[in-house]
Amino acid sequence: MNVQCPHCGKTVVVSGLGRKRLDVPVKNILDKLRKCGSVTVAAQELGCSRGYIYSILKTHRLRLRDVIKRDKKVKQ
Repeated sequence: MNVQCPHCGKTVVVSGLGRKRLDVPVKNILDKLRKCGSVTVAAQELGCSRGYIYSILKTHRLRLRDVIKRDKKVKQ
């Protein structure tokens, strides 16, 4: 991809813009949240940020307390 340099005006070849998208399956996130019970611990074990977990939950219209609460009801 060719991009024009904002400083000198020359055309520069760029191989890609930004970093690759992080694709952690929703099932893995839900399983890890149910197992850990904490977003911080789950994010560390999955290698992603807490914000990423919250955004995935929001995208799928899930709330953290519902995800964790469902597992507690099953155990009892």
